[in-house]
Amino acid sequence: MLNVDEYYIEILRLVKQAGSIIREKIYQRKDVLTKSCDVDLVTEWDQKVENLLISGISSKYPDHRFIGEESTASGQKIELTDAPTWIIDPIDGTMNFVHGLPYTCVSVALLINKTAEIGIVYNPILEQLFTARKGQGAFLNGAPIHVSNEKELHKALIMVEMGTSRDPEKLKIILQNLALLTSQIQGIRSLGSAALNMCMVACGSADISFEFGIHAWDIAAGDLIVREAGGVSIDPAGGSFDVMSRRTLCASSVELAQQLSKILIQYYPERD
Repeated sequence: MLNVDEYYIEILRLVKQAGSIIREKIYQRKDVLTKSCDVDLVTEWDQKVENLLISGISSKYPDHRFIGEESTASGQKIELTDAPTWIIDPIDGTMNFVHGLPYTCVSVALLINKTAEIGIVYNPILEQLFTARKGQGAFLNGAPIHVSNEKELHKALIMVEMGTSRDPEKLKIILQNLALLTSQIQGIRSLGSAALNMCMVACGSADISFEFGIHAWDIAAGDLIVREAGGVSIDPAGGSFDVMSRRTLCASSVELAQQLSKILIQYYPERD
């Protein structure tokens, strides 16, 4: 029997444990490895946090499945089924973690029947715990949050990232979009974490977040948090959000999301 309340309590306990590890290690020296390229970083703590979360859940719910950044990097195939599936980024913003920049977080979502039921994004350095349950709203440290409701692009603050890929075509399109948008919006910001960028939209501190080339574990939790905070989450070209597409656009209003989708130069990475 599926018990989402029980799952939520258990994952919250594990996420807080994971946060304690990140808080303890962020300002210490770390051994750093690279994955897909020289700026796609991983530390032993990414792997230890992911192992903590997966082993903790598996011990209680052995039939649950996982999509995790570090287990995927080690060669496990990504497959999203209707089974209860935890999508985990143990340290979103690993480069920030490596440099001691305090914008880093644990990001965890639970999907059942391919529908998000739980989303948690925890920045233990700044003590920001963003949570959402399907149909129950979104919260920051237990207090309800809501998007800004901004509808006009020229008043919007946008979150966007360069990402870790150094594919020339992708970089060209990102720079073209930045140049295109600069004269049409109020400002552009980057925290170095897709999950935290999305949470900034959810709590009204920013109005839009979009990115090409991210992965399911970067955006699954943020997607639910934004929607439960009253925002919208779509494909950057204007269609439905697809957690496996490696493309995301979330905004404070439908009007704002559609305005941006009509002017963005699109990039389509290989799917997860």
